[in-house]
Amino acid sequence: MSSTTAASSGTFAIGGELTVNRLGYGTMQLTGPGVWGPFPDQDAGVRVLRRAVELGVTLFDTADSYGPDTAEQLLRKALHPYRDEVVIATKAGLTRPGPGRWGSDGRPEYLRRQAESSLRNLGLERIPLFQLHRVDPSVPFADQIGTLKQLRDEGKIGHVGLSEVSVAELEAARDIVPIASVQNLYNLAQRDSEDVLEYAEANGIAFLPWFPLATGQLARPGGPLDHIARVVGATPSQAALAWLLRRSPVLLPIPGTSSVAHLEDNVAAAALDLPQEHFEELSRPFGSRG
Repeated sequence: MSSTTAASSGTFAIGGELTVNRLGYGTMQLTGPGVWGPFPDQDAGVRVLRRAVELGVTLFDTADSYGPDTAEQLLRKALHPYRDEVVIATKAGLTRPGPGRWGSDGRPEYLRRQAESSLRNLGLERIPLFQLHRVDPSVPFADQIGTLKQLRDEGKIGHVGLSEVSVAELEAARDIVPIASVQNLYNLAQRDSEDVLEYAEANGIAFLPWFPLATGQLARPGGPLDHIARVVGATPSQAALAWLLRRSPVLLPIPGTSSVAHLEDNVAAAALDLPQEHFEELSRPFGSRG
């Protein structure tokens, strides 16, 4: 399985034009402990990112708050100048003032400033996919989305995405600007965003599930995920990713890791053939299991 590439999972065109291999990479773990400060081993981070490209990963998801800034800067150090097929997606609107602290800031001036900062950190003239990391309840929603539309109209970003939103918010945003992607919490054990996924699939919107490897009790020894993984000759993490890739053609999992070995294991999931019976077993609501 070590020769497997992310391309085995097929492709998806984000916004109708950013064609990526469906199994991507999230950079959140390429920062310091608790997603704060610089990655302890910059060289190791560079090796992981370059190995991801070698394995066929073309979608890299990051954010200004990862570090802050350091994940974007590490991407530039490792991959710039970027290959034509590489798509960088970043986010703004979720602040990281210190370890264990998060906040939201959707003020138009802040979002614009962070977009400019991301352009510099990443070494880009235009960000292919720029996502609102969190909706700020203290700022009118239309002002937040309107700022992203302005950045798009100015050519500073190519496509607009949202994170942790409802169907109603998606619809409201689409009245202002085309929405290419949504990034909500979604995995085998946590499927509260099922309605958002169904909406995304019906409208051709990419869905980037964050925390894709959270499996809860499903992966416990002797549990259904552990059992199925053994049957198909995979790890529980690989089986969980394979379930996501089969669940919907718009799902683009972005597992992150700071280890080349774990990266290679994750990418191997792109070629894992999850039989229908096992897919259906894992798809059953957790509470209905005996």
